[in-house]
Amino acid sequence: MMDENRQKRRLRLKERCLAWREALKASWPFLLLVAGGFLLAFYFVKPAPPMTLVMSTGREDGLYHAFARQYQEFFAKNGVTLELITSQGSGENLRRLREQRVDAAFVQGGVASNWRQDGQESMLSLGSAFYEPLWVFVRDDPMPKKLSDLAGLRVTIIQESASAHALAYRLLAANELAENDVRLMPMGEMEAAQALQQGELDALFVIAAPEAMVVQVLLRSPMVRLMSFVQAEAYHRRFPYLFRLIMPEGGVDLVRNYPPHDVDLLAATANLVIREDVHPALQTLMLSAMREIHGDSGFFQGRGEFPAYKDGDFQLSSSAERFYASGPPFMQRYMPFWLAVLTDRFLILIIPVLTLLLPLVRFAPAIYHWRIHARLCRIYGELKFLEQDLSQAEGETARFDLVKRLDVIEEAANRMPIPLRFTDMLYTLKAHINLVRKRASGSRGEKAADENDDE
Repeated sequence: MMDENRQKRRLRLKERCLAWREALKASWPFLLLVAGGFLLAFYFVKPAPPMTLVMSTGREDGLYHAFARQYQEFFAKNGVTLELITSQGSGENLRRLREQRVDAAFVQGGVASNWRQDGQESMLSLGSAFYEPLWVFVRDDPMPKKLSDLAGLRVTIIQESASAHALAYRLLAANELAENDVRLMPMGEMEAAQALQQGELDALFVIAAPEAMVVQVLLRSPMVRLMSFVQAEAYHRRFPYLFRLIMPEGGVDLVRNYPPHDVDLLAATANLVIREDVHPALQTLMLSAMREIHGDSGFFQGRGEFPAYKDGDFQLSSSAERFYASGPPFMQRYMPFWLAVLTDRFLILIIPVLTLLLPLVRFAPAIYHWRIHARLCRIYGELKFLEQDLSQAEGETARFDLVKRLDVIEEAANRMPIPLRFTDMLYTLKAHINLVRKRASGSRGEKAADENDDE
């Protein structure tokens, strides 16, 4: 009994293997098509993102580098290494991007105006991250009302970066003030703040965040006032990368009510610029870092105001457009970065394969049945031709050859691998072979009887 069960299991296994083999033989054109679709999808899908990104920041004690350190921590949580390289400002950052020495960098709005014919087309913007206000602190005896009132005064520009100097010079030139019209005095941050407080300076340009120490010191100095850009809207029209900000009355100190009235300020934006070949997944990760670090409300910005595409010096990347329209990709919202990237790549590869496999699965039974039926039909065709030849055959030798052909056909039918559910068709074929064999034998017997009668 056990041997009988074992034999049945072997027969069933053999039957399944035969069915799979026949199915594969019948489906090879479709499988070839599926393989071609997979290779085509693999060709167009982007490779996996690198796990290291290089970013050019600013001075080691500057705001750019401080924010970049927060980016570095965010990337580390997602399994990506963000390497930081300090620089002297936006100009050097742009040069590094153009020379492909870094992948991303902070760039101040307006700085790129000198780069339009020099590699700018190979860079893309991920948007603006925060405002960089221009603070002009002046002495209160008397306080200048416009930049043109600084003619002949002692002025210094905090050496934050070359881009700060460039912006200050651009604004002075717009007020028809050349370098000879103001006495520029090079100083460090706190040295300049002290000189302004003691009356050794008349005006001080600072481009920095409100949290910068030099800004906080001067905002609370009794002999120093913050100059209001009464022509702020005119500056914005002339320099679209400058934005009008308002420091409200009492915004610094509610008790002292400082400033005593609303103050109009000008601000550039700090933009995150990348090389155009940075992987889209890393662009999305950078945008997520921007939203987490810069998305809260601040001194001049509302909640959710940043990141945003505010400076048009560089074209916005397509990944950033999708991010601003619908947020991060679905996978990255609920999965770790590496798993989201892996799943996304897998889906891109598997979808075209499934698209091709679904018709195959649907039509596979019909194709399989057609293939078995086609095998039987070929033998039926040979049997039909033999039967025609049999009716026209004359002589014992010709009939004997036809019987041998019939033996070959029957042997081919016996060797044909047919699954169990198609055995009825096979036995029907064998019955028809036997029928033709009887006709051949009967013809030979009738002919022999006729010959005996003649004798």
